[in-house]
Amino acid sequence: MERKGEMNMIPQRISLVTLGAEDLPKLRAFYQSLEWEEADFSSDTYGVFKTAGVMLTLFPHEELEKDAGVPLAKPTEGYKPVTLAINVEEKEEVDRIIDTVRSKGGTILREPSDAFWGGRTSYFADLEKNLWEVAWNPSSTFDERGAMLTF
Repeated sequence: MERKGEMNMIPQRISLVTLGAEDLPKLRAFYQSLEWEEADFSSDTYGVFKTAGVMLTLFPHEELEKDAGVPLAKPTEGYKPVTLAINVEEKEEVDRIIDTVRSKGGTILREPSDAFWGGRTSYFADLEKNLWEVAWNPSSTFDERGAMLTF
C-alpha cells in the first residue's frame, strides 16, 4: 500500500560524507592516527572510515571533481565553510578528544570550554583545514552504536 507522497519522498538521512583531499595519504594517515576504523573496501585511491551511522570518505580532490562532473573551488589558505561534528556522551570526553587530536598534529582552533547552552564544546582542524566540532550536550541521547538520536 502506497502512502501519500511516498513515491516522491527522499530519504531523510546522510549516509556518507566525502572530503576532497589534496594529499590523500597524509590526510588518511591523520585519521588512522586517531585510531578510527577503516572499512575493508578502502584502497590506495580512497579511504573510508566507519563512524556511528555515517561513513567518512577521503577522495582525491581532482577525482572528486571528475566524478561530480563540475569544477570545484580550489582550496585556499583559509578554513573550509563546512563543519563536521563529533558529539559525545560525557562532558570529559571533549577534553580527552582534543588532547588526542593535538598530539596527532591536528590544529586546535577553540580550546574546550563550557557553552552558554549548558554543554561543552571545542573545535579543531584536520591537516587540510576541515573543521570539526567536538561537543557534549547534556540533553543528547545515543543508540548502542553511538549514533545521535536527540540533540
